[in-house]
Amino acid sequence: MQPKPRVNGTTVTEFILLGLVETTELWPVVFLLFLLAYMITVGGNLSILAAVLVEPKLHTPMYFFLGNLSVMDVGCISVTIPCMLVRLLCHKRTIPYGDCLTQLFFFHLLAGVDCFLLTAMAYDRFLAICRPLTYSTRMNHTVQRILVATSWACAFSNALTHTVAISTLHFCGPNVINHFYCDLPQLFQLSCSSTQLNELLLFAVGFIMAGSPMALIFTSYIHVAAAVLRIRSAEGRKKAFSTCSSHLTVVAIFYGTGIFTYMRLGSIKLSDKDKAIGIFNTVINPMVNPLIYSLRNPDVQAAFWRVFTGRRAAA
Repeated sequence: MQPKPRVNGTTVTEFILLGLVETTELWPVVFLLFLLAYMITVGGNLSILAAVLVEPKLHTPMYFFLGNLSVMDVGCISVTIPCMLVRLLCHKRTIPYGDCLTQLFFFHLLAGVDCFLLTAMAYDRFLAICRPLTYSTRMNHTVQRILVATSWACAFSNALTHTVAISTLHFCGPNVINHFYCDLPQLFQLSCSSTQLNELLLFAVGFIMAGSPMALIFTSYIHVAAAVLRIRSAEGRKKAFSTCSSHLTVVAIFYGTGIFTYMRLGSIKLSDKDKAIGIFNTVINPMVNPLIYSLRNPDVQAAFWRVFTGRRAAA
């Protein structure tokens, strides 16, 4: 997609990303920190994926979705951080218009899949705890694949909608983005044409993409909590809650940062705080997910040990 020229005006063909810090002396420090964070994130999520593949105890629907979530987390951080590292290394701040929209598309695609996978995981917990007798038939391999395919289809539609919508805006003047990657709020501020329809579209699609999954997750866990409280054994309640606590933590972080980023357009001027939220969206969330899911899960920890030592699970 190419920007449309304006009559008697210039056309922006590239944007300037200011990055996290403008002081060039700090760029090597930022480069090393984010390179380390990138390596930890990719290594941690690929370890989760390897554990799910090699450990028979993890061949369940919940970990099937977790493996897919790990792949998406690697994708999300790879869309933004490597580009930033290259710019820091080359002392270059510009990004072509087309590359900016491409980054925007893939970031929203992968984050959208994340959103629906978290919903599928909540539905899986609901079936496992509230409908245990029919769980194996309701969450069979076909259903799992359909849920993942639907997640991709919905996320693709969302990302394509926003990318096409923003390509209709005119960028003819300021081209400096006070961020380290291209995203909707920052591009809205630079548009020479009205962004009212784009912001209404963002709210409307956001309600469908985020509001509906949040409602489903909330409803699922209300039923889960009610079912767990009916368990007489304290040990049984503890085990049931422990299987859900990790997922709820990830959901809270994911949706909390997403709402702060996209649901307050036009309310306040974007500031350096948005860079901090951007770090949460692109780095912190994907980096802590493997830690959250493995910290209190002995099966995942045992699978990690077998992955790193090369030992096979006992028959």
